[in-house]
Amino acid sequence: MTQVNPASNPSALKGLRVVEMGQLIAGPFCGQLLGDMGADVIKVEPPGRGDPMRVWGQGEEKVQWEVIARNKKSVTCNLRVAEGQEIARKLIASADILIENFKPGTLEKWGMSPDELHAINPGLIIARMSGYGQDGPYSNRAGFGGIGEAMGGWRYIVGEPDRPPSRMGVSIGDTLCASYGAMGVLAALHHREKTGEGQVIDTALYEAVLQVMEGLVPEYDRNGFIRERSGSILKGIAPSNVYTCSDGPFMIGANNDAIFARLAKAMGKPEMAHDDKYQTHLARGHNQTELDDIINEWTATLTMDELDKLMIEYSIPAGRVYTAADMIEDPHFQARGAIVEVETQDNGPLKMQGAFPRLSGSPSSIRRPAPATPGQDNAAIYGDILGWDDDMLAAKQADGII
Repeated sequence: MTQVNPASNPSALKGLRVVEMGQLIAGPFCGQLLGDMGADVIKVEPPGRGDPMRVWGQGEEKVQWEVIARNKKSVTCNLRVAEGQEIARKLIASADILIENFKPGTLEKWGMSPDELHAINPGLIIARMSGYGQDGPYSNRAGFGGIGEAMGGWRYIVGEPDRPPSRMGVSIGDTLCASYGAMGVLAALHHREKTGEGQVIDTALYEAVLQVMEGLVPEYDRNGFIRERSGSILKGIAPSNVYTCSDGPFMIGANNDAIFARLAKAMGKPEMAHDDKYQTHLARGHNQTELDDIINEWTATLTMDELDKLMIEYSIPAGRVYTAADMIEDPHFQARGAIVEVETQDNGPLKMQGAFPRLSGSPSSIRRPAPATPGQDNAAIYGDILGWDDDMLAAKQADGII
């Protein structure tokens, strides 16, 4: 399924202009989210190689850029020199939203503090992403997503209990920060609609991670309880684990009393649902290891297909542990457009995750592939917004400004 919709598509943020400055993941992923929702995103890249994300990713051909830069136009601008900073200010003067993920103080050093930008564009919404936020004693420290995951509590609780803290296989700190940044932009747009005023959204990597830590802080505050690493389980939540079939892993989540009773029937052991050791949520949590061992012995006698059919028959939340190959082949992914095929400029037809979330009246979409080269849209954007002709473009390029 190809998810490239025409310009007439009534996307929710159609008509809004975003200037995206910054590199790597947090700022650009925020731009991806807003672009998927219809905003016109102008990606500002340094002249030459452009954003480092252009060469990031796994495998021989680096294609991660094709996802994070979709729905964006690329201009080049040397923000480290005064003339480049003046060009950026002119772009921002025409924008609704600015995204940046530089170290705090960088915009201020370049003469683009929020006060200075609001003086030329009062309705501007500025989404700022950084390791520790724009103020506080740590604000000037360098910060990456992994550091935010560690400080925000994520890393400490991920992994096996007898090993050092582990990590997810994706940059979850960055994408959480970007997601909260996009959420802040949407709230600020609503505020601007009522007041005409722009504002600053200050999102920190560690605080974005902290937001999804559930009861971790109050559990310590009230009970002195510190969550520890528990591997593939959540302590006390049972049964909810990855079990082993004869041909691979399979996830089952049956920690609700009624669902566990159905699982017991599926296992041919309905009496387990009435056993004092497994009858209640607390009892199952207390006997979690023993219960998981019993279930694992049972699943080992079945193939994944056989177990899947049983889980569907007894209405038990369960499923295979998917790889990318499984996702591409799965008919449900296909039916919902969760995986789409985009005709990219550098890599031909390429499968990737579709635009999300789904809106019924103003659907998100992938309207254009990622820009193949830094500054691909210099002529169009600098011509339309700043009125530059070909001679001006050539001169700025020769001087290294763009």
